[in-house]
Amino acid sequence: MKLSAILPFLCDRVICITLLVMVLHCCFWSQLLMKRSSLQVMGLSTPGQAEITSLDSGNIDDVLNNAGVSLVNFYADWCRFSQMLHPIFEEASNIVRVEFPEMKQVVFARVDCDQHSDIAQRYRITKYPTLKLFRNGMMMKREYRGQRSVAAIADFIRQQQVDPVKEIHSLEELKAVDRSKRNIIGYFDMKDSDNYHSFEKVANILRDDCVFLAAFGSASESERFSGDNVIFKPIGENAPDMVYLGSLTNFDLTYAWAQDKCVPLVREITFENGEELTEEGIPFLILFHLKEDNESLEKFQHEVARQLISEKGSINFLHADCDKFRHPLLHIQKTPADCPVIAIDSFRHMYVFPDFKDLNVPGNLRQFVLDLHSGKLHREFHHGPDPTDSTPGQEEMDVASNPPESSFQKLAPSETRYTILRRDEL
Repeated sequence: MKLSAILPFLCDRVICITLLVMVLHCCFWSQLLMKRSSLQVMGLSTPGQAEITSLDSGNIDDVLNNAGVSLVNFYADWCRFSQMLHPIFEEASNIVRVEFPEMKQVVFARVDCDQHSDIAQRYRITKYPTLKLFRNGMMMKREYRGQRSVAAIADFIRQQQVDPVKEIHSLEELKAVDRSKRNIIGYFDMKDSDNYHSFEKVANILRDDCVFLAAFGSASESERFSGDNVIFKPIGENAPDMVYLGSLTNFDLTYAWAQDKCVPLVREITFENGEELTEEGIPFLILFHLKEDNESLEKFQHEVARQLISEKGSINFLHADCDKFRHPLLHIQKTPADCPVIAIDSFRHMYVFPDFKDLNVPGNLRQFVLDLHSGKLHREFHHGPDPTDSTPGQEEMDVASNPPESSFQKLAPSETRYTILRRDEL
């Protein structure tokens, strides 16, 4: 067949194929635009450039101090988890900016920790990425550890914008206060006052640790004997109120008082805060007790306050629900039936306090902690009692053993979620 005879046929086929490609191309972009529009309607995507402030030693204090809430991403470009977070963080910033357009109300910022190692050291960054929350320049103790999604981060910021102070309109409402929680109640003449603004600032910082309530004007008049007044209601129906005697306009003094009341010396460890507590990097002294056994908890709290207040910075005082933490108990060959049980987790090994009944013997609990610091607990697990502790005339025996490995170390930040820095990298 001659070329001239089939050429028209080939041309028709080429035109058809070209038209088909053009139609498919148009359909693709049409579908893409429709999908993007639906995402915007659902609040999952917003157009525009992300407003992420890059922080350095020259601007960090000014930016953070002038922002009500700041969420700062401490990252490293070479970290794959940091790379995965970047577009999510930017998209969350876009959504939050639409809802809170005031520039100083919420700030999304980032720090390149390789370029600004001084800032990373200042805020004790030990893993990438780390998302830290700041309020008016003050770093909050609890960082963001939630799901790394646009919706979760945006919702976290929304929660931070909720007023932490509940207004009460009648003193009768105080009868319904939940006494299983720590409550701080302020009685003020006016809401628009320096005293209340200081109280509100403290409430924002300690919102996760205490319930804050406030009454104003005539609703609070009977409680304002000599001016504005703040009281603390501890846990327990019969626990007496504690009155703040300092100046309310002195924020540092008010915050120190409230922190002392809201953050107990002995904290409860849960699966939700375990990562945070483990990351503090100091050993745990833990009371395992049944949830309803408040008597043992009160004894433990009393003895920790009496014997160990000077050790506060070198060990974490915690209590744990025996039923929830069965696995660590099994590690030390105990069950909930054995509770209450006191143990130390050094993040290498676990050591058991000999007998809970000896808790109130003067100096016993303190010596247990000092033996950890001196290495005695570790030595005795491996080599038996120290010679100085042996009864005179008693034969020395080789009772070498291995102490149970740390159980709570498993709650530390995971390498499937973070790039963990080695100590020589810090």
